[in-house]
Amino acid sequence: MYEVVKSVNFCYGHRLLNYVGPCANLHGHTAKVDIMLASETLDERGMVMDFSDIRSIMKTWIDDTLDHTLLLAKDDPLIPVFEERQERFYAMDKNPTAENIAELIYGYAEEKKFPVVSVTVWESDSSFARFSR
Repeated sequence: MYEVVKSVNFCYGHRLLNYVGPCANLHGHTAKVDIMLASETLDERGMVMDFSDIRSIMKTWIDDTLDHTLLLAKDDPLIPVFEERQERFYAMDKNPTAENIAELIYGYAEEKKFPVVSVTVWESDSSFARFSR
């Protein structure tokens, strides 16, 4: 099995609903995302996938969708305030935990037909969440 990992960095804000603690408040992170792809075979160039192709597709989507964006759960009561003020936010189907952000990014890679194995979201230097099927 051949595996490759492409890392992408982005900044985001969020808050967690149904949470007791500081993460219930609006706050931000500078995240690193590791996107792992795998294949039993290599293409005609000897690659699972070219790193620049992974970057151009995944980083563009992350930049356009998540970077410098407030990630909120779709039922967050702050959404009408941000809509009224025309502030940038992304309403997630689930609470915007690192785990759910990893699943969201994984889903996009899957949608683009990448041979994705896992997505890891580093919320800090010492804390990460990983999603895989």
